[in-house]
Amino acid sequence: MVPFYLAPPAGSVPSTAVEPHRRYADIHTERIPDELADMTAYPEGQSWVFTARNGIRLKIELFSAEVIRIKFDVGLETDEECPYALDPELEKETIAALAEETDEEWIISTGVIQCHVAKHGLMTSFLDEKDGNLICRDAIPFYARNSAMHGREVIMVTRECGEEEHFYGLGDKTCNLNLRGQRKENWCSDSFGFDRDMDPLYRSIPFYYGLREGKGYGIFLNNSYRSYFDFNALHDGKVRFGAWGGEMEYFFIYGPALTEVARRYAWLTGLPELPPLWSLGFHQCRWSYYPESRVREVAAEFRRRNIPCDALYLDIDYMDGYRCFTWNRDHFPDPAAMIAGLKESGFRTVVMIDPGIRVDENYEVYKDGFERNLFCRRTSGELMTGPVWPPKCVWPDYTDPKVRQWWGDLYRELYLDHGIDGFWNDMNEPAVFQISRLTFPLSVAHHYEGQGGDHSRAHNVYGMQMSRASWEGLKRLHPEKRPFLLTRATFAGGQRFAALWTGDNYSTWEHLRLANLQCQRLSLSGFSLVGTDIGGFAGAPDGELMVRWLQLGVFHPVFRVHSMGNNEDGASGVDNEKVLESESHNRLDQEPWSYGEPHTTFARKAIEMRYQLLPYLYTAFYDHCTTGQPVIRSLSFFAQNDPQALEREHEFLFGEHLLVAPVLLPGVKTETCYLPAGRWYDYFTGRLHVGGYKHHFRVYPDRIPVYAREGAVIPNFPVQQFTGEKTIDKVTLRVFCGPELESRWYEDAGEGYDHEEGAYRLHRFSLRMEEGRVTLVHTMEGEYDSPCKTFRLMVAGLPFRPTVISVDGKERKFPYSRHNFQEVEVNAGFEEVVIG
Repeated sequence: MVPFYLAPPAGSVPSTAVEPHRRYADIHTERIPDELADMTAYPEGQSWVFTARNGIRLKIELFSAEVIRIKFDVGLETDEECPYALDPELEKETIAALAEETDEEWIISTGVIQCHVAKHGLMTSFLDEKDGNLICRDAIPFYARNSAMHGREVIMVTRECGEEEHFYGLGDKTCNLNLRGQRKENWCSDSFGFDRDMDPLYRSIPFYYGLREGKGYGIFLNNSYRSYFDFNALHDGKVRFGAWGGEMEYFFIYGPALTEVARRYAWLTGLPELPPLWSLGFHQCRWSYYPESRVREVAAEFRRRNIPCDALYLDIDYMDGYRCFTWNRDHFPDPAAMIAGLKESGFRTVVMIDPGIRVDENYEVYKDGFERNLFCRRTSGELMTGPVWPPKCVWPDYTDPKVRQWWGDLYRELYLDHGIDGFWNDMNEPAVFQISRLTFPLSVAHHYEGQGGDHSRAHNVYGMQMSRASWEGLKRLHPEKRPFLLTRATFAGGQRFAALWTGDNYSTWEHLRLANLQCQRLSLSGFSLVGTDIGGFAGAPDGELMVRWLQLGVFHPVFRVHSMGNNEDGASGVDNEKVLESESHNRLDQEPWSYGEPHTTFARKAIEMRYQLLPYLYTAFYDHCTTGQPVIRSLSFFAQNDPQALEREHEFLFGEHLLVAPVLLPGVKTETCYLPAGRWYDYFTGRLHVGGYKHHFRVYPDRIPVYAREGAVIPNFPVQQFTGEKTIDKVTLRVFCGPELESRWYEDAGEGYDHEEGAYRLHRFSLRMEEGRVTLVHTMEGEYDSPCKTFRLMVAGLPFRPTVISVDGKERKFPYSRHNFQEVEVNAGFEEVVIG
């Protein structure tokens, strides 16, 4: 039943699609397009405006042959735009499009797709121009509901849902990967201890994929208000999306390959910078490591046990009374000396910065921000105040450019003087510790780039604009250094500024499964630099769960352990030295050695594998940062015409050529894994398996199943205790024989921006299989002076017993062995290796 206060057309809005705070008497006007009265073409802008008799206008604008913007104007003089999601450097492509009129509709042809606009109701449909097949279309006309008191209140588009259509994306959702049958909302929410059914969560990414009869497309709703998406949840054959306010502006993005949709969405919303190499190493965190002696103990223990680690994190207790940008000098009397000492041992330091600024007349950040009028105020004019960690806080309005400038400059002392390498923006939904409402009331005013608006408009972009302010500040302060920033809340396009983690999870096997789903979905939604709190933030994992989570985390780009601990580290009376010496199971700690043997050995092996895979992962990020290709992909994005792959969510692709099948249940002895069509090698043993089938494999406690595509070449580094520890003059290439398939290895300094001036090296490898011989071709580009002088080839799947190897025409005897991998060393500058 539809509530009387919404009164939409029958069947157009589900009864749940009304925001609770709007339930009061008001005068409402419904707006639905009627018959077309006029069409105006704007060739220079590659756009067309269709005007209905009742004044509603539809604007169709081409951004490329595959990307079309659709925007409705229902007559209110709001001029509301969301200026945050789209890449500010985006340039539309020039398209030689055609517009034709028929009795029933207008047809706009781009050369790739057709956009049909019906003269009755201005309904749109999209077809593949090559074969004429339908991609998607409206089921009923666009709907808007205006209020005399509040302006735009509800906007909605309703689409037909294909009989076998699949849906993916929407960022951070914990349901099944296929969204069909789900109804989800986007409203950034502090979601401690979230579960499978909780929605919304921390992030708002109003972008989804559709896959209909093998053709992939995307819909991006460019609207920062609270939004909703209904994927046939009412089982009425309809897909609905919309928002409680703002403009109906969305982008239709065509593939037809799902990976092409991902790349075009990244082109639209912006590509991130290549992260510093150290940020892809292993990171250790807890709430909280203090005092300084405890931090140094943890660092020393990593090195004593030969467990690689690149970064240690300091949570809120490093601050003086939760005052951001300060130090508790009782716990950290000389932070610069501590950070320098850690760096000498190969550890980077990352610290937390929250948006809530403590109200304290003697606190310079509060005093300066108050005097400059930089904090959020209610529409009544009074400061927005509330509790977070301090009992009373104010919050900067990051939607104001001058506030972002001020905020970015606050990092100067920590970043330049003390030597902090990375920052962690937390609690930026924004979170407020009030039981009745965990965020701002809607009656908070925001600058919104001069457009103005209340919190209903700014809420979903608040965290994104905080990370933007932080990132821009770090870039100004140290322009030769790549920033590393981790954020909890964000919006579409936020990938330009910060990495993500999935928030405050639990130490359970169910949350391990959710971690697998969340990182796949976020990567597909534009955020490839993503990870989870390994081991769970709350609760206490046993050794098996901790190891299995680390083994999965190897294949999540943000590879970080984080936990609540007992939240009294350094003051709890625990004899830390005794714990370290005895390898006691202190369930409140989640260092890799906290569970004793054999778990410490298994944890070390997992972390070492991450460091071996760093050149492969760094190359995947090079691809992501230049093309938008997701680093993690679900099987449906690898084999979208394979019905079995569409239903799989357990396995995923890591980079271009590796398939990972994590172990997500305790005590597992065997695992069922689906391998898509083709042939796949066991990454560890070199055994070959035929794809297109489910396979049953034995599971080992010290690793999870990983498979390489035939024809792939995977670069491996030697194990290091931290990135940059060694000058790597020898790199292993794992070569998996098969049909020709290009593999790449990208290398540069791992820091700074010289690679943008040509100081990089891009290696390309391709295999050629012929009777009695295998040829590996190698080309290089770029001017980086690589330290690698030797390749150690590990070749799996040779279809014959090799006797000779020729390197650029120079033959020698091949050192044959009876192992699955045949090993031989060659000069790293080779152009062609022939094994016969």
